[in-house]
Amino acid sequence: MMKTIGFIGLGIMGKPMALNLIKGGYDVKVFDINEKAVAELASHGATPAVSPKATAEGSDVIITMLPKSEHVLSVVLNENGIIHGAKPGSIVIDMSSITPVVSKQIAETLAASGVHMMDAPVSGGEPKAIDGTLAIMVGGKPDVFESALPVLQCMGTSITLVGDHGCGTTAKLANQIMVNVNIAAMSEALVLAAKAGIDVEKMYEAIRGGLAGSAVLDAKVPLILERNFEAGGRIDINLKDLTNVMDTAHSIGVPLPISSQVLEIFHSMALDGKAADDHGGIVQYYEKLAKVEVRKGVSI
Repeated sequence: MMKTIGFIGLGIMGKPMALNLIKGGYDVKVFDINEKAVAELASHGATPAVSPKATAEGSDVIITMLPKSEHVLSVVLNENGIIHGAKPGSIVIDMSSITPVVSKQIAETLAASGVHMMDAPVSGGEPKAIDGTLAIMVGGKPDVFESALPVLQCMGTSITLVGDHGCGTTAKLANQIMVNVNIAAMSEALVLAAKAGIDVEKMYEAIRGGLAGSAVLDAKVPLILERNFEAGGRIDINLKDLTNVMDTAHSIGVPLPISSQVLEIFHSMALDGKAADDHGGIVQYYEKLAKVEVRKGVSI
């Protein structure tokens, strides 16, 4: 029975995911460089840890939810990392969005120390992290997946073993293409409608039940109409994800012309001071070009 979970990375996504593990009845140890986030989790019953190594010590499962590949490498493999505290037979679940190459490298290194590894990135953003309904794409061994499934079920409802090590991260790259290209196409359509002078809110209601309807449309359009770009999925994080997409695609000979254009839009947004906006804020890039603003009522 897995009873103790170490959790490293208490950001927008990690904090509610760790809270759901506490609600699920697990003993949760937490570490983050943000001491305020650690203190908040401690107020909900988590045990603070002083390092990744200390987080891993005595834990049956150690979860990482970090921004970039280099952060995961450091937290897992550096001199005070997880690998030096994890007991043989324990499981490291990296739920970050990193490259398949790095994920496989970490898995191989941990295996040499008798520690299992799964890459298990998520989709659904902050709202689904909060209510525990994330989609989780897993790469790893079937027996390890089955043993860790109850832990994953505290954080998600759609949990799929995609394949071996690196397959979860690859699935997440594909997911990020579909989500961000969808948001960009949606933004083009909204700006066209606004510039043409129609009521964008009524247009949204008219099309959402048809083939153009999507989870992205329903998640982002209401926020755009309210001019709410508070991040559930930050532009700079999605910029990183699409950079990983392009690096991976180039390494295996896959042209991705549309994804490359959306990546350039993200670079432009970041340079325009909007790196911390939600990726639904892409609409502002098109608004600037068309000299129109999408909002409820009459667009301006």
